[in-house]
Amino acid sequence: MQPRDLSHLSPYVPGRGAEEVARELGMDPADLTKLSSNENPHGPSPAAVDAIRETAPNVGVYPKASHTDLGDTLADQWGVTPEQVWVTPGADGALDYLSRAFLEPGDRILAPEPGFSYYRMSARYHHGEVATYHLDKADDFAQTPDTVLDAYDGERIVYLTTPHNPTGSEFAREDIETLADAVADHTLVVVDEAYAEYTDAPSTIDRLDAYDNLAVTRTFSKAYGLAGLRVGYAIVPESWADAYARVNTPFAASEVGCRAAIAALDDDDHLETTIETARWAREYLRENLDTPTWESGGNFVLAEVGDASAVAEATQRQGVIIRDCTSFGLPACVRVSCGTRESTREAVEVINDVLQEVTA
Repeated sequence: MQPRDLSHLSPYVPGRGAEEVARELGMDPADLTKLSSNENPHGPSPAAVDAIRETAPNVGVYPKASHTDLGDTLADQWGVTPEQVWVTPGADGALDYLSRAFLEPGDRILAPEPGFSYYRMSARYHHGEVATYHLDKADDFAQTPDTVLDAYDGERIVYLTTPHNPTGSEFAREDIETLADAVADHTLVVVDEAYAEYTDAPSTIDRLDAYDNLAVTRTFSKAYGLAGLRVGYAIVPESWADAYARVNTPFAASEVGCRAAIAALDDDDHLETTIETARWAREYLRENLDTPTWESGGNFVLAEVGDASAVAEATQRQGVIIRDCTSFGLPACVRVSCGTRESTREAVEVINDVLQEVTA
């Protein structure tokens, strides 16, 4: 007995974890600074932690009420109907649900290159095919309608990421509307806003009433600090919102995750602190790293270092874990997540030291 041929599928490559690196190097995880996965350095909201503790005795019950409560809370926040909110196990779950709802075997999706590999993975899991549009380093990874439309050939789903991972570039909302108007009637434009809390740009969510071919995905893993609970969501046009019931995994988001997410949404102070720290850190990284960087709307900065693998390996030996972007097709670049002020300063010092060594 063997599974189907999976040779065309590539595994997801995550940023390296502190415990993993610590075991490899014989170090104490507490002595490592992890800036490789764009996590919130402040962790979750204290209110979310309290909700986790309070919910723990109730995990023997399926999360129907909490799932509904989170959907209603998000609907109120965004001014949409509860039916338009698809609560999912992480934002990658939202991508899977959209693939289930829209892709027939052999349908193609169009995704950015470099970009989040799960767009391609989800399509292939659902027997779809993949085309890409290229974001050019020489153009500072600019995202424009022409960038997408030059590669567009009637794909069923087109993915846009703003702010973009790993480059930090952003898609102007009017350009997203231009694309939604330009593509064929059968094409869904998915706007991935996983890092949108870190930018001042308006969300595309408030344009869903004008377009029935737009969907927006978001997550609680980044700005809300709930990466370990895997809670995300999509917001979709009202005209096809009822597809959710047909593609949803039973009780997809956990009781603990839903209750923690509701509490996190109510803690404005924690979110404000998170955003302020990230904006300070990305400016500090850009101003103080002794290497070219790109402007970023996310909680990370992309830096050109020459040999990304060598630099990332050397920094982690000195206690700072950053992301080698070779798996994104950028072997000369590393991505540095925004840490606290202390950890960001430490990272800059270590990276600059390593750059001198590698250059020498």
